[in-house]
Parts: sequence; C-alpha cells; structure tokens
Amino acid sequence: MRANILAFAMGVGLLQTWGSLPPFALVVAMFFGASAWLIRAGARRQPAPLAWRSISVLACAVLGLAWAALLAEQRLQERLPADSEGRDLQLVGVVAGLPQDFENGERFAFVVESVEAVEAVEAVEAVEAVEAVDSLDLPQARVPPRIMLSWYHGQRADERYEALTAVPPAAPRTRPGERWRFTVRLKKPHGNANPHGFDYEAWLFERGLRATGYVRPKGVAQRLDDFVFGPGYAIERLRKRIRSSFRTALPEAPYVGILAALAIGDQQAISTEQWRVFRQTGVTHLMSISGLHVTMVAALFAALVGWLWRRSERLLLWLPAAKAAIAAGWLAAFAYALLAGFAVPTQRTLYMLSVVALALWSGRNLGASRSLLLALLLVLVLDPWAVLAPGFWLSFAAVGVLFFVGTARLGVRPGWRATLARWGTTQWAVTVGTLPLLLLLFQQFSLVSPLANALAIPVVSFLITPLALLYTIVPWTPLLQLDHWLLSLLMIVLEWLARWPLWQQPAPPLLATLLALLGVLCLLLPRGFPARWLGFCLLLPALFWPAARPAPGDAWVDVLDVGQGLAVVVRTAEHTLLYDTGPLYSADSDSDAGQRIVLPYLRAIGVDRLDALIVTHRDKDHSGGLVAIREALPVGRLLSSLPELDGERCAAGQSWEWDGVRFTMLHPDAAAYRLQTAKTNNMSCVLRLENASGSMLLSADIEARDEQELLDRAPALLRSEVLLVPHHGSGTSSTLAFIAAVAARDVIIPVGYRNRYQHPRPDVVARYAGSRVWRSDADGAVRIELAGGVALAAYRSEHRRYWYGQ
Repeated sequence: MRANILAFAMGVGLLQTWGSLPPFALVVAMFFGASAWLIRAGARRQPAPLAWRSISVLACAVLGLAWAALLAEQRLQERLPADSEGRDLQLVGVVAGLPQDFENGERFAFVVESVEAVEAVEAVEAVEAVEAVDSLDLPQARVPPRIMLSWYHGQRADERYEALTAVPPAAPRTRPGERWRFTVRLKKPHGNANPHGFDYEAWLFERGLRATGYVRPKGVAQRLDDFVFGPGYAIERLRKRIRSSFRTALPEAPYVGILAALAIGDQQAISTEQWRVFRQTGVTHLMSISGLHVTMVAALFAALVGWLWRRSERLLLWLPAAKAAIAAGWLAAFAYALLAGFAVPTQRTLYMLSVVALALWSGRNLGASRSLLLALLLVLVLDPWAVLAPGFWLSFAAVGVLFFVGTARLGVRPGWRATLARWGTTQWAVTVGTLPLLLLLFQQFSLVSPLANALAIPVVSFLITPLALLYTIVPWTPLLQLDHWLLSLLMIVLEWLARWPLWQQPAPPLLATLLALLGVLCLLLPRGFPARWLGFCLLLPALFWPAARPAPGDAWVDVLDVGQGLAVVVRTAEHTLLYDTGPLYSADSDSDAGQRIVLPYLRAIGVDRLDALIVTHRDKDHSGGLVAIREALPVGRLLSSLPELDGERCAAGQSWEWDGVRFTMLHPDAAAYRLQTAKTNNMSCVLRLENASGSMLLSADIEARDEQELLDRAPALLRSEVLLVPHHGSGTSSTLAFIAAVAARDVIIPVGYRNRYQHPRPDVVARYAGSRVWRSDADGAVRIELAGGVALAAYRSEHRRYWYGQ
C-alpha cells in the first residue's frame, strides 16, 4: 500500500510540472484503464507476484496523473473568455470571503450569480425607453463562478487616466454574505513569472479564483441584500465580527493583529517589521493558524472531554471515553478550521487528523508511516494542487520527522529532565529534518530557530492561542489584555533573538537536496547506529553549494518580470549590478518589487552584495524598490540621476570594466543636470554593456528627444545585439532613426499585463518588425547570455505550466 500511495502522489506531482494537459480522451482512457487493473489486482486472493505488484505501482502513478488531469481540465473550463476580458461587465453576486483591506480599498472573493455586458444593459434600457423593439439579439457575457475583486475607495493605482475618479469618503464597505451589483472590469489570472518567485497564478488556480478585476469607479455599486443565507457565508460573517471585536477591544495595541491571526487566520494586521522578526527567528509558522495550532487545539479538547467523560458512569456505558475524546478532538479541529476560513493549509491538517481519528476510532493500529501516507492520499485526492505549496512539503516533512524520531525510541523515562531532553530532541529533529527543504524553497534558515521554537511553541500553542480562542467565545476585554501582555513578553525575547543573522545561500539543485534528505535520515537514526556521521557529509553539498556565475569575459543579464516597471540584474564572473529596482505597488513598506521580487531572486542566485546599483530616474516604477534593496544589501557604488540621493550622478562618458565586460554610460549629458525644466524621463541613465560576444543597450525611459541627443552625440555606441525598448514601448519613444541606429536582433519590452498606459503601443511594436520581440507580460523574466554568442530565453517558455495564461 505504501508504494502505491507514493506512486499516486508522484503521478499527481508530475502533472503539475507539465506545460499542457494531455488530450481528454487519453486522460479518460488512462483513468479507467488504471482503475480496472487495480480492481483486478485487488481481487486476487493469492499473493501477487513481483511483476503484478510492479504493474500495480505503475498503474497507481497513471491513476494519480489522470485524476489530477481530470480535475485540472474541469477547472480550466471555468476560464474567463477572451471577449469578456477588459470590458465593462455588470455582475450580481455574493461576497464570499473576509474582505482584506489595503491602502486605498479592499479585496474580496466574489461568487458570481448573474452577469451582463454593460453595453447590453444600456441597449435594453434604451429600447425600454422608446418601446420600439420587442427583443434584442445581444451577446451573452460569461465569467467564472468565483473571482477576486478589488474595490478602490480612492484613486485607483492602475486604471486609465480618463476613468480615474474619487469615491466619497463614505463609500460603503463590503461584508461577507452580502449580495451586490457591481460594474467591474476583469482579466485572466496573471502574475509575475520569475525564477524562484511566487507563482500567483498557481495560487489563484488552486483556490478556484479564475479571474481578477476591480469595481469600476464610474459604474454601479449597489448592495442588494444584507445577508444571503449559506453556511460558508455565515462563518465568514462571524469571522468579520470577531476581527472587529479584536480591533475594538485593543485599538492601539501593537500585537492585536497577531492575536486575530491566531484566532481567525486573518494576517493583514501583522506589520512588516513583525514578519521580519518572525522570519529571522524561524517562527513564522506559529503566527498564523498552522497545522500545529489545529493539532494542539484538537489535543486540548480531546484531553478535556476525555477527562470529563470519565467522571460519568452513564456516559462511559454509552460510549468509551477514548472514542468520546477522539470525536471531540476532531470536532474541535473542524470548528477551528472553519473559523480560520477553511484555508488550504488548515484543510490539509484537517484531512491528516481525519485519517488518524478514523484509525483510532476503529481500533486499528495503522502505524505511523501508513497513517501519514493515507493522509497524503486524502489530501491529494481532494486537492491535487497542494504539491505546489511550500507548506505542503514542510508540514508533511515535519510530521514525518516526528513520527520517525518517535517510533525509533523505546521506553520513556520519567521526570522533568527527561521531558526537557525529549523536547530538545524534538526541536533538533524538526530543525534538521526541514533544513533541506528550507534551503531549496527559501534559500535561508534561522540559526536561532531551535531555541526560538522551543520557547514559542508551548507559549503560543498552550497559552496565547487558547486565550485568543476563549475571547472569541467570551468577549471579555481583560482576557484579551492578558493575552496581549503574554504575547508582548514573548515578542521581547523574539526581537532579541532576531538580531542574530540568517544563514543564506544560493538555491541548491534537486540532487543536492535529495542527498541532504538522505543525510537527515542518517542523522536522526537512534543513538548507537553505526556511521550516523555520514549524514553530515550528505548535508554538506546543500549547505555549501556555490553560486553559479558566468565565466570570465561573459555576462548574464536578467530582465525580471516586475509588472509595469523595470529591474535588470547583470552578472559577470565576480561582480553584480542592479539596473533599477522595480515599481512601488502601494505605499505599504513591503509592497514593492524590491521586497517581493528582486531580493528573493538575488538571494536565490547567491548575491549578498551589489557592486553597483543604478537608479535611472525618479519615477516610482523604476525606483520603488530602492529602500528595500538598500536596507537588505550593501551597495558598493550607487549611480543615479536623482540629486537627493547620495552616491554619484550618472553622466555620459562614465565607463568601467569588470571581468572582461565593459560598461559605458551614454545618457544623460552632464549639462542636463543644469536644466531645471527636464522631465524625469529625460534624465534616465542609459547604460551599454559589451564583451567579446556582443552588446546590450539598457535605455530606461528615454523619449524621442533623448534618442536624438544620443544619435547626435554617440551614434557608433548605440549599435547593439539586444535592446531594452525605451519607456516600455510608449508612443513618446522608439523613433525610426533610433531603432535603425541600434539595429538590434532582439528587443525586450518590460511591461505590465493590461497596464493602464496601454503599453506597448501597437504602432511602436510594428516599428520593431525586423527584430525578435520579447515582452515581460507574455514571456516573464528574460535571460540574456553574452557568452560565446548572444542567447535569450524566456522563463514562461522554459518553465511552462498548463495554467499559465488560462
């Protein structure tokens, strides 16, 4: 059975790496063929020979792949039609989840009940006004059943200028379970596609959110019903009331957001600085409703009910106390998961506990490994996309390590010293057991994590979380004040521990990670087992894997996909340059491309220092991540056209050479700084890099007049094999003379998907007809290798997934 479940899981996981789904007829044939074989094999009364068992394992893998493909095909059918994208639609539906506030509005899941195109509504109203036509033949708009909507209660950040408007301060706020009529504009799920980056499209796909969009400020926003009955809506409304009660009871308390997160899973009020402390100390998993909390709540309720049950002879005669405790623990876990919004991580924990509870209720001893694998099977049958989440791997790894360590020991010594020793052993096991996955997924781990978790786990799980949950039942303010005081004491310790540095390194390859996992198993074997020290040797490749760098004389250039903005990483054999820092998404301190995209990428490729940072000009789509970058990394040399920044001003004529690669600044001219009337775009720093293999021109946001200046001043230096298209393909740039002077074979347009500026302009793209055009919204991050020639590769093509663009 174990091999069959693992094979099924491998089949499910394999499909999630494919760029397209197999034909539907083939999937159906695979599903029924594998099922028929397994039914036949299971009906055999005699022990199956090795060949039969091997075929059964293969059939389970095929069944897992086919099952995942069937569910994926069903979800793909809910896609947003192309003719519904980017047009005004009038929707009627229900707010399905807890609204999440952001700087200028709120974001929420919306269940669509009916939809009409705005032009159809207007046509019907016109017909009704003149009473001249009995019927209209109008196209019927279609949208997915579940979507994600943003409602901007102020100026929208990425809507077209002509549609911008201010909503009065008294604009209504949504609540879960309300039915609304909205005028919206939708688009297909789209996220930034970068190496080692967060896959937002996969996150939406797993949750069944098949379109995103926003409420139009000039359209309809009408509340139709205060509450639509439904169990899910009722739970979400309760969660909103609990969140409001936390904020009302402790309006100025710094850690009330953490308490709300522990009670109902709402993390929006946890500050950026608090998240930094949790990352530095390795306790991030404790500050939201995780599998650990659900399990602890279930264990507490099971112990309490079991203790009370044994006090009643009548109850014991009706049902054994052990079974009553099992039922109470499972019901408590289920209720807690609902209170947490039944988020995907809590669902996985609930499924695992369900398997264990059923085994204990039936009186069967399945064993640790079989229980864990049955839980794995249940999770993947219900949610085959769970394998895409880092939490899936970390949670199963942690539980597996605990089972492995617990079942490998015989006998339990009494006394507090033995209890303390077992607790320390547990922390050591979980830390070492999850280390390879942390290095692969996040390229870092906290050196103080064992100590921080040894303190925080019992305090949070047995004191802070139960008190927060008790407050949701008994809303007595002193109870929450006590809970906040305990959390404040814990935070003092965590903030002190957070001063210790993190271990950071490049992402190790998969083979090194698998060797490290094998090393973990060796290290966690019982004391006295021979050659346990080999585990350390197997861990070394993952711990000290060197960063990949170009050979001397070569250069690697990565144009990252940061949306409507720019961030380019240039690497030579021994140096790294960052050209612009990406956009500022909102005024929140962590809502910029520097924090979300650039820094994770630099960490994954092993960059812990920037030899040069160029901020081309003041616009926030180029300088938005500057603060985050400078706080996180030392910068050897800063060049910019911003007079308020320290460092050097970039000016034409500057040049330097790194490892056989020459860098030359072409714009702006030094005289431009004396002109007070110059636009920020006109001050963009233009950089050319060149080696023996070729050259690339980085042009930022220069406009037509700047292009002419370059043609007049340095026409010979413009010719390059690769061009970063000026100003995202705006109509104010890319003159024919400039394009002809550069004569690039490949051009790259850094642009956001369906951006408000309508970049790139179609007529501008047409001017590059003689070049191969790459776009970050369609291709994701683009890698340029100036090494023995010029080679380009797009992330979305190299790592194609079947949900991309769907």
